[in-house]
This record gives sequence, C-alpha cells and structure tokens, in this order.
Amino acid sequence: MSARAGIVVTGTEVLTGRVADRNGPWVAGRLLELGVGVAHITVCGDRPDDLRAQLRFLAAEGVDLIVTTGGLGPTADDLTVATVAEFTGRPLHLDTDLEAHIADIIGQWMKRRKADPDPGPLRAGIRKQALVPEGAQPIPPTGTAPGVVIPADVASGSPTILVLPGPPRELQAMWPTAIATAEVTDALAERDDVRQEIIRAYGLSEADLAETLRDAERDLAGFDDLEITTCLRNGELEMVTRFPDDASSAYAALATAIANRHQRHIFSTDGSTIDDQLVSALSGRTVATAESCTGGMVAARLTDRAGSSAYMVGGVVAYANETKTGQLDVPAELIATHGAVSEQVAAAMAEGAVARLGADVAVSTTGIAGPGGGSDAKPVGTVCFGIAVAGRPTSTWTRYFPGDRANVRLLSTVAAMHFLVAVVGDPS
Repeated sequence: MSARAGIVVTGTEVLTGRVADRNGPWVAGRLLELGVGVAHITVCGDRPDDLRAQLRFLAAEGVDLIVTTGGLGPTADDLTVATVAEFTGRPLHLDTDLEAHIADIIGQWMKRRKADPDPGPLRAGIRKQALVPEGAQPIPPTGTAPGVVIPADVASGSPTILVLPGPPRELQAMWPTAIATAEVTDALAERDDVRQEIIRAYGLSEADLAETLRDAERDLAGFDDLEITTCLRNGELEMVTRFPDDASSAYAALATAIANRHQRHIFSTDGSTIDDQLVSALSGRTVATAESCTGGMVAARLTDRAGSSAYMVGGVVAYANETKTGQLDVPAELIATHGAVSEQVAAAMAEGAVARLGADVAVSTTGIAGPGGGSDAKPVGTVCFGIAVAGRPTSTWTRYFPGDRANVRLLSTVAAMHFLVAVVGDPS
C-alpha cells in the first residue's frame, strides 16, 4: 500500500477512558478498504499543544493524509480547527454561507424542541463553527459541525488534513462526501487496488491458526504478498487478508489450506457474521428467548439490527426458579431433581418459550456466571443451552466459559447465536 494515513482521535473523554474510541477503528477500516495503509492511530486530549505534537509526529512520518476526529463543537474546548489552521500556517476566516447553513440547522432543531435559547451565546457558537482556514474546503455538516479538508503544502511538509466531527453518527454520515473531495482524492492518488477477504471461525484457537499460517508461509508460493491480521474476539477468530489482485491465486491456496485443516470451526468465508447467517437461516420463522444467566443479552443481540421485528417475537428473563416455573412452565420437580443449571431445565425453558410466546424457535440459557454460586460439579462458568424448534426434538448443550461474570455472559450470548444457526440452519 503506497498511500499512507494517520488518524488523530481528539477528546479528553476518550483519552481518559470515559468514552470508548469508536472513530479511530472505523476510519482505519474505511481507509484500508480503499487500499490506504494506516500507519498510526493516536489519541490526545483537548489541548492544542498535544494536538500539535500529534500533527508534527504524523507529518514527520511522511503520511499522505491525516484524519482528525472531534473538537468541532461550539464550546471553548473544541479547538481542532483553530489548532490545525495554526499548524498549517493558514489564518481563519468566517464563511458566511456556512454560518447561515449552521444557523438554519440549529434553528430547525430548536423549533422541533420548542426551545427558546439565548441568541447571544448561540450566535457566538455558530460563528465559531463557521470559521474555516484560508484555502481550505468546508464539508457540509451532518449534525451541526462542518468538516474541513486542508490541502497539502509541499513547502512546509504538511500533508492533506481531513478534520471530521467527533460523534460517530455524524462522522460516518460525512465520510462519503469527505473522501470524494478533490483534496483527499489527490492525497490518496497513489493508493493500491487491494482486495480484502475475511474468514471467521468459532472455537478455533489462535495457536492452531498460527501453526497453519506458519505451514502456509513455508509451503505456498506468493504467501509474502498477503497481509494477514488475526483477531480473537468473544470466542470468534477472525482472519482478515488484504492483497493485490495479482496475489489472488496465493490467497485462494491459503483459504483452501485453512479450510482443509479447520473446516469444522469455520462458519464464514464471505465476510458474513453469525448475526447475518441467523437472519438468513430463520427464513420467515420467528424466534424467542428464555434467559437466566444472560439476563436478556441474547434478546438484545437479536434485536440489534433494524428489521428484527420480522423474526423476533419476544423473550423472558427467568432468573428466579419461580419465574422459570410460572412464566415458562418449567416443572418445579425438574428443577429440584436436576438443578436450575442443567440441560433438562434448559430444554424445558426453550420449549416453554415456544409455547408461551408462539414462536417457531426458541433459545434458552441457564448458568453460573459468578463470581459465586459454583460447585465442584458445576463450577463458575458452567452454562446450559437449549434450542427448541416446533415439531422437532429439542437440542441441548453444556459449555464451560472462562473469565469473570461479564465475560461468561458475553461468551454465552455468542454461543447462543452459534447454536441457533447450527440448529435452525440444519434442514433435518
């Protein structure tokens, strides 16, 4: 990848951990899709000296494009535009058309809220957001803050700088317009045409995949043309491979080698997620949840995407045994005999959800998330699952998950999604 970029995420709230950085990884992903190498992602607080230091560092690294996120609001600590203008030696000027556009956006927003703000501070904030470095190109706001792209200056060694808002929704909405500007297009003119392929596996260890990749490096021609990154997250192992078109045969050989060795664990070779596959597998059927230890996390996962009302009918968080009996018709004697954390109870919970909620399919979870409640027979991390499908025998599993309470619940939620796909996607 010949074109390179650096990303500066600004915001003391991000630096101190009060807010998780969603912008840096998102922007990096989009740049990589364009064939642009991302050299660095840095985070700095709302201090001009710190931002200037990051800009100097990335410029010295020779990147073609710097993308900053955040610090474009009307308040005193929103100083990104002024700092970037000073760094590039460009005075600020008021863009009156932009000022009017921002004022109209805020006026419409205030009208919907039936608010009557103090016009003095409001005008000052609008004017601040309409200040643009000389020679820079403003980008229309997708919230209230416009973006700015400052062209490269060969004499000073300053690369093209793209200044974007901090709220992820606004940044992502602005991105297509921002990268289509002439300044950004010119900065990235040397980018390579790169393909990206993703293989996803569940239950495959990083060590096993690493061994396969070492063998491939030794045996496959063209392996060095493949840029491979792996990431283990919530039990799923993702392998992202980027490569030029002329290395397609090398990637095909690698994908075949991985499939031959790890087919049992691979669930996606086309970039689809387990959530995508579940929606496809349901194919007009409805699903319900019956949860104990996950406390509604499976239902939340199922309803994360727009349009989930087409397949999700509802769920029951049956934490107490009395709720399992009263809301899901789990026999009290079944709980007394086998314990609440058992495959027998998981099956009854799933079957109860199908019957009570009128769903075609139901998934249940019952387990010991910890930190207390475990025993030698059922240690902390023990979770039982049930999948009931109307007209078919109910399937059950028991799994043991490591980590603290949050990790056990998260891994249980992911497992529930995979069990759903395994059963619902099986025509038998």
